[in-house]
Amino acid sequence: MRTFLYIASLSFSLVTGVSSFQANGQSIGNNAQTVVSGDSLSLAQIMQTVIQSHPSIKEAEEAVAIADAKIGFAKSGYYPNVEANASYSHVGPAPIIPFPVFDKTIQDNRIMNFQLFPADNYSGSLNYNQVLYDFGKTKQSVGMEKESKTIAERNANLFKQRLSSMVANTFYSLVFLQEAIKIKDKELQILKEHLEFVEKKKATGSATQYELLSIKVKISAAENQKVDIVTSQKIQQSALRSLMGLPNTVVPIVKQDIALVLPNINQDSLLNYAYSNRLEMGLSKEKETITGLQYNLVKSQNNPVLSLFASAGGKNGYPIDLAVFKFNYAAGIGLKIPLFDGYRMKYNLAQTKSAVNNATYDTEIARRSITNEVVESEANRLAAMQKIKQYELQVAQAEEAFSLAKVNYSTGAITNLDLLDAENIVSESRLMLLKSRVDYITSVFRLNISLGNKMY
Repeated sequence: MRTFLYIASLSFSLVTGVSSFQANGQSIGNNAQTVVSGDSLSLAQIMQTVIQSHPSIKEAEEAVAIADAKIGFAKSGYYPNVEANASYSHVGPAPIIPFPVFDKTIQDNRIMNFQLFPADNYSGSLNYNQVLYDFGKTKQSVGMEKESKTIAERNANLFKQRLSSMVANTFYSLVFLQEAIKIKDKELQILKEHLEFVEKKKATGSATQYELLSIKVKISAAENQKVDIVTSQKIQQSALRSLMGLPNTVVPIVKQDIALVLPNINQDSLLNYAYSNRLEMGLSKEKETITGLQYNLVKSQNNPVLSLFASAGGKNGYPIDLAVFKFNYAAGIGLKIPLFDGYRMKYNLAQTKSAVNNATYDTEIARRSITNEVVESEANRLAAMQKIKQYELQVAQAEEAFSLAKVNYSTGAITNLDLLDAENIVSESRLMLLKSRVDYITSVFRLNISLGNKMY
């Protein structure tokens, strides 16, 4: 019974862990589409498919591409802005100033009109603006965006690591469930053979109704247990299909691959190794760095900006002939010095300083969490290793006891029900030995994950 409680709890925990990714499941590439019901999949095959095709990984990779674009945008501050302008406008009425002029021919004054600018105005120019020096603002922006890219890359790797953990949990759960079904099928076969034997004995009057009913009860209990195992298997197969992006028509079968290399690290050095190797620690430190850069960037926002501007082109409207299109230009240097910003920088610095402090706290939180994970994984590994030894001994003893029970049954020293009990103990012992081996390999995988070793 403990075995099947384990199956139920394992199934629930794994499905809960996968649920956040199930909604994003999608079809995989052509290679993965060749997977059909009955094929046997290795952990490496499944891991490769999930890492290459899962939408969460694609999303994280897009974040890296976005970070590259932001770096390029920040670097644009080093380059000039060049633009071409052209315009036409018609003004009416055109402003005219009348001037009285003395005309000698008629010995009298006459009115002469002076037009300020033409009714039709044309202009075109090429404008150039270049920041010569901004006292570190662009440099700080570029540095911050580069750190953001590093964080995006670490996040992508972290997603891969977490997915690999989910894949391993589902894979090893299926390994156990597949073998558990085989063990339970064998147990049911033996029980049914005993049922037929007892029915024949009862027909001759050498067996009782109690023996017959007892075997039927055992068969019913075994079949109910098998239903629980098969249900858990279907749940895990659904979780695996979701991770791999397989259609519901596929029934994935996994290989009984429970070999995994134990990390070759001194037990006293596990924590220090994890601190230096875990992606979460590196990510927390990168966040500390980027918040520091954000603080410096805010400080630089009120720095002066020295810039160069130049413009060259042509337009009409110059006196004396307003219609003539003439070349013109302008060039100069500008200096912008912020004097008062309404205390915006003061409060921005206060917010950024809090972000710097929070990043430091996050690093300590990550350190404590890693400590707990490493200690727990190593403790589970040692416990599973001890259980393997105990269950190996238990299986050997149960098989020996079953052999003796068969001898005693043949001599009439024990009943048929006693023999069945001995057979059931062998079956349960084998199942628990398999469980302990799967627990061990799972704990080794989790230990590698907790130490930050790449598992994909």
